[in-house]
Amino acid sequence: MRYYIIAGEASGDLHGSNLIKAILQKDTDAAIRCWGGDKMQHAGAELVKHYRELAFMGFVEVLMHLRTILNNIEFCKKDISQYKPDVLVLIDYPGFNMRIAAWAKQQGIKVVYYISPQVWAWKENRVKKLKRDVDKMLVILPFEVDFYKKWDYAVSYVGHPLIQVVEQELKTPASKLSDKPIIALLPGSRAQEIKVKLPIMLQAVKHYPNHQFIVAQAPSQPDELYTSIIGNQNVLLANGQTYNLLKQSTAALVTSGTATLETALFGVPEVVCYKGNPISYWLAKRLIKVKYISLVNLIMDKPVITELIQADLNEAMLKKELDKVLYDKEHITALKKDYSQLWHLLGDSNASENAASVIVAITH
Repeated sequence: MRYYIIAGEASGDLHGSNLIKAILQKDTDAAIRCWGGDKMQHAGAELVKHYRELAFMGFVEVLMHLRTILNNIEFCKKDISQYKPDVLVLIDYPGFNMRIAAWAKQQGIKVVYYISPQVWAWKENRVKKLKRDVDKMLVILPFEVDFYKKWDYAVSYVGHPLIQVVEQELKTPASKLSDKPIIALLPGSRAQEIKVKLPIMLQAVKHYPNHQFIVAQAPSQPDELYTSIIGNQNVLLANGQTYNLLKQSTAALVTSGTATLETALFGVPEVVCYKGNPISYWLAKRLIKVKYISLVNLIMDKPVITELIQADLNEAMLKKELDKVLYDKEHITALKKDYSQLWHLLGDSNASENAASVIVAITH
């Protein structure tokens, strides 16, 4: 059978590569063409376009690259038409993929969406389009099943693909980063968020002289971005080693997003740090309909980890919350218990294999 898979960012490339491996195990005659990255290509798919050419974030940047984006969409439609896949598999990346889904449905192509767009957070009305255009929605967060049920849309929960990634990583010995107990700093991957959050995170350094602070450096960002902020403080950089860093950390300060979930799955007590542009945050508060900003708390539906947001993200609060995750044994025990439940909730089974089973079955 012929499979066409579209992922538009690094995380999609990672999860797409594991999906491709699972499809090839279940369908040995599979031919797979993809938009994604090196990992998907190495897993056995023919790469059409790299996600580096697709990743435009933010309103202004999207407007500036609108012609490129529209050209990519047209090129994608032509390529799918020529390839004639038995199934089109879309991985997250909603701005692009939902447009392709609408077109593919009109062409009579079967569409599977793996890793749902976060329609539960904002623009709920997009569910109507997903119901219309997607033959099978595969979700990775347990609460998404109930969310879609409200819209009378039956979806399949396959477990979270990060479980399998972290499980594999935990089998690999860590490469030692320090003799001191480590506090990891995960300030995000975009230059703008690093410039805002890292200086505040670093205010904690002087309070913990017996710990080694290490920043998880995004591979896409230059050393100078971090060193100009760190200055002469005793803080180390770990470039492209986030998982190696988390395996050795005693605690972590983490920007919101998938990193909060990754940190929890590695069992590291954490404090979530978020500070955005005041106007953007004010708008987001009115548009986004979720109780928490971290995936850990959203999935558990309770405040498992502390979220320091906007004005609460300051030196005094950082010290107070870091003290709790480093020294409060009762708090740490409760946190570890919640982390264990989180792992169980996200699926004791293999998400990639579960998703591949559905995708292969839909083509036969």
